[in-house]
Amino acid sequence: MRDIDSILRHLPEAAVLLDTRRDRITAANEAARSLLGTDDPGAVPFTRFLPGALADFIVFLEEVQHRGSGWTRAVAMASATGTKLHCELHARFMAEAPHVALILLLDLDELQRRAEKTEAAELFRSGIDSWKSAHSFFSELERQNQLILNAAGEGIYGVNAEGKTTFVNRAAQEMLGWSADDLLGHDIHTKIHHHHVNGDHYPAHDCPIYRSFRFEQVHRIEDEVFWRKDGKPIRVEYVSTPIYDQQVLAGAVVIFRDITERKENERKLREALEQVAELRDRLEQENAYLQETITSERAHLDIVGQSPAIVQLLEKIALVADTDATVLITGETGTGKALVASAIHKESARRRRPLIQFKCGSVSPDAIEAELFGQIRGAFPGALRDKPGKLELAHGGTLFLDDVEELPPEVQGRLLNALQTRSVTRLGDTRSKILDIRVIAATTLAPQQALKTGRIREDLLFHLNVFPIHCMPLRERPADIPLLAAHLLDLACRRFNRTVPAITQGTMRRLMDYDWPGNVRELRNVIERAAIVSQGPKLIVELGGGETPGADQHATVRTDAEMQQLIRANIVEALRETGGRVSGGDGAAALLGMKPTTLYSRIRALGIGDDEWQ
Repeated sequence: MRDIDSILRHLPEAAVLLDTRRDRITAANEAARSLLGTDDPGAVPFTRFLPGALADFIVFLEEVQHRGSGWTRAVAMASATGTKLHCELHARFMAEAPHVALILLLDLDELQRRAEKTEAAELFRSGIDSWKSAHSFFSELERQNQLILNAAGEGIYGVNAEGKTTFVNRAAQEMLGWSADDLLGHDIHTKIHHHHVNGDHYPAHDCPIYRSFRFEQVHRIEDEVFWRKDGKPIRVEYVSTPIYDQQVLAGAVVIFRDITERKENERKLREALEQVAELRDRLEQENAYLQETITSERAHLDIVGQSPAIVQLLEKIALVADTDATVLITGETGTGKALVASAIHKESARRRRPLIQFKCGSVSPDAIEAELFGQIRGAFPGALRDKPGKLELAHGGTLFLDDVEELPPEVQGRLLNALQTRSVTRLGDTRSKILDIRVIAATTLAPQQALKTGRIREDLLFHLNVFPIHCMPLRERPADIPLLAAHLLDLACRRFNRTVPAITQGTMRRLMDYDWPGNVRELRNVIERAAIVSQGPKLIVELGGGETPGADQHATVRTDAEMQQLIRANIVEALRETGGRVSGGDGAAALLGMKPTTLYSRIRALGIGDDEWQ
């Protein structure tokens, strides 16, 4: 490694050797120490230089390890003094030490400064004669056209190649509140165009007006702000056109109009339309129950248990919740992966925004893209209106991808691109929308099994598997069954308006001895069924083949209302087992031995909603 240290010292770029096991910089050249703001960068963990970007850096290292080398600009860094750094990272793991990475840190701010110096030097070399010629040209132009300019209703002003104001008409003075004496001969950008409407600084080199005479381009801008002398902004649209004097670029002329009132009216109309769209989407996305009822009926979303597995699970949730790291939840069907996702969202900073759940296997392959990415009217046959996808609905909140292995491979690729670019484009649209989402995915497959079977793309799995959480099956934590059974029984009895029966020691022993192939979901179904059929003070539980030991064998007569409840509960159970699928060989209709059309009719007649089986 001594040869590497020698090479580092001679590299002009900032370079470090990072021991990923110890999270320490083992070597750094002078450029790196200067960039990181410390003479001994190895004295602190390297993650100190990655505030809030640890997850992005881990994903980047996994990509480097997979591909052999890589680069990124997506990892936010900061120096030892807290100064933000804008860097491009190039990395490669050392062959002789696979856990040691050579990382080059390219300072993007320094590159920008070099570009500005080069541009300034080119302008300076254009010579003093060009400036004098431009000044003479604009003076003559002002003298000959002053009357015409002052008669115009639009604001008009001119600037020379230095950005100095050469003329300004009466309409511009009235709209801006600046007099001609205030502006003539001064840098007009610093007077009226210095900040964006959100308060961010507006550098002159980014200004379209300056680009007009620097790159000889006509710019039409439909929405920016100019700042009045009294400090108030006005919304303007303008055209900036380069001006020539005998084929020599002399500056630019700007024609603008005040559109503040028009933009305000457009904003009010847009807000009204957005409110209408939000109400429409909400009606489509939510069910007909009141929010208070939903909260009461879904109180089982809290994670119940006190076994070591549950304690460890809760610790992991607390550890990752307040970050934006991507989480991959694994576990058998019915182990509560959706509950873990909900708990992470509730404990995160995004708790006030929606948790959007997308069950990847519940949508047909030809409709899954529209459901996930959205659509515009006419995107495909049957697309009668614009519709946001689950990615858009989750903007600002959390997207939960349940059974992610059920996504078709081509959809997985497009999903990965949307997550990496943090943008989404609806089907049939060319405009992308910025995404701010936190992703939680769930799968019944172990990561290695998913890769081996090809159910999940390798690059997508790398992106999702930043923070893995495994949900233990119920048979491996029987100590949680008493708490779960009591909790689920209380919920079921409140839901069915029944008196809570007692769970005897014998019944509890049977529950704890059972294998629970369907995990907590099966336990919930058994408890709900028991709450319906138990007529006395004790809970009667049916396990396996449905036998009810201890029950009165002669009490076989049921009322019609009781039979309807049993039929309803049986259909709900079938829907749970099939994930909401009704038709098909693995659908609920086949499981119940009836036609899909008959089952659809019974679901409607009994008023069974999606929230009951999900």
